[in-house]
Amino acid sequence: MKKTILLTAALAGVLGATAQTARVQVIHNSADLAADSVDVYLDNGILLDNFAFRTATGFIDAPATGTPIRLSVAPKNSTSVADTFYSVTVTLDPAKKYVIVANGLASTTGYTPSVATVPFRLSVYDMARESATVGTNTDLLVAHGCTDAPVVDVRAGNTVLVNDIAFGQYNSTGYVSLPTANYIVDVTTATGAVVKRYSAPLSTLSLAGASVTVVASGFLDPSVNSSGAPFGLWAATATGGALIPLEEVARVQVIHNSADAAADSVDVYLNGTLLLNNFAFRTASQFVNAPVGVPVTLGVAPKTSTSVADTIYSATVTLSSDKRYIIVANGIVSPTGYTPSAATVPFRLSIYDQGREISAFSADTTDLLVVHGSTDAPVVDVKAGATTLVNDIAFGNFASGGYLNLPTNNYTIDVTNSAGSAVIKRYSAPLTTLGLDEDAITVVASGFVDPTANSGGAAFGLWVALASGGAMIPLPEATVSVNAVQSAGGYKVYPNPVTGTLNFATADNNTTKHVGLYNVIGSMVAEIKDAKSGSFDMSNLSTGVYILKVLSLDGATSVFNITKQ
Repeated sequence: MKKTILLTAALAGVLGATAQTARVQVIHNSADLAADSVDVYLDNGILLDNFAFRTATGFIDAPATGTPIRLSVAPKNSTSVADTFYSVTVTLDPAKKYVIVANGLASTTGYTPSVATVPFRLSVYDMARESATVGTNTDLLVAHGCTDAPVVDVRAGNTVLVNDIAFGQYNSTGYVSLPTANYIVDVTTATGAVVKRYSAPLSTLSLAGASVTVVASGFLDPSVNSSGAPFGLWAATATGGALIPLEEVARVQVIHNSADAAADSVDVYLNGTLLLNNFAFRTASQFVNAPVGVPVTLGVAPKTSTSVADTIYSATVTLSSDKRYIIVANGIVSPTGYTPSAATVPFRLSIYDQGREISAFSADTTDLLVVHGSTDAPVVDVKAGATTLVNDIAFGNFASGGYLNLPTNNYTIDVTNSAGSAVIKRYSAPLTTLGLDEDAITVVASGFVDPTANSGGAAFGLWVALASGGAMIPLPEATVSVNAVQSAGGYKVYPNPVTGTLNFATADNNTTKHVGLYNVIGSMVAEIKDAKSGSFDMSNLSTGVYILKVLSLDGATSVFNITKQ
């Protein structure tokens, strides 16, 4: 009430009954501790008493008579305008509305940069709005008021909302008008590297039809700035009051890829609170906001859990707002019934901290992140024709090179052994057909190469998790093109592909030393010794690719890729 009385008295003294007025909002954004609260004078009269950091007035009437007026700032304990440490003279236009932001440093020591570099100032914007130009939109004006932050951009996904804004400046293009929704916005360097990430819940805050000034406020490094307020984005509405902090967030997606039947569906807890209930195998969550800068514990419990106390696995991590996280649940829970066993490949959360929600590049591209989550598959490569997309990826790992950026087309890709000499599986990757232009996806090697040795579990495949979450999409398996009869090293093998009996014979009627049939993880499933010809009954073997190795008496080896259908 005191401020309202002072404001009214100050304005009444200079306006008169018929004076023209402009509409003005004042925002206190100087993070200097010496200016934590200030007195603001209009000419010689007190306008704002004990005006606190990170507060704003509503829009008020100020004299716009064509005569210059002086705005002065003094310490909070001032007794008159004579105590002023900063003043500016302005002539207001009655046809305009103004936002005036107090920024910069008043103290001569204790801050980096120093007061000589970023002195206290009032930054004036004369095209202000009290409401949005479209009733279903929210209009945002951005002001850079962080003394130790560089020139930055503000982005929503790949859309640059504010370009190259420096300390003391407003967005050069003025207000950004956005449909009122909840957004994730990034403060980035000019090259797009994320400095901080924030939730901007315009819809949740009921800001449809509103105009808002968003100020970059505080210090990126409080330790060299008198331990002042840390950096953040804060919003001032046209009605004034305490500024609204935008929440600094990390973005997290969880993918369930443990093919253990005991974990066919699980409950996921975040800091003891249920995050995902009955989270099914081969499902992905959408990206969700998670707290930053403090340890958070992710717990996995059986689907029948009643609380976090039932957790069978937990991991504690400290998240950062400049990252997006993809967390994949892999491995075995059960002590028996699986090869390899839980002791060899225990249940785990594989975490990737450079995740994406959309393609980082131009239109007509798709970003693919590959993760190996098949417990009984060997180290593999992923190829598109002769091009190796992923090299030597092992269980539990993400592709070492991170995302692949591919033109959005329909591809055929091969999962091969680490030498690249044998195709284990071939898949169609119909990026265009699936409408994945400008998307970022995670491709997961999932299930068991040999379900018969793994409790009859889900068969091996490549499955796609979308950033929007939901049931994962299987990539269709494609036929490996082979000849009905293959010949090499004086031997022939037929038929290939095979459904029942596979035959081999020596072309020159020589005796072989050893013929072995191997699955893709290198285990021999059948053999014949010292024979000129022979056959293998493959009718009871799982579908997929097998390797036939023929060792001659002179030590030479011939290798055939066999497809079991």
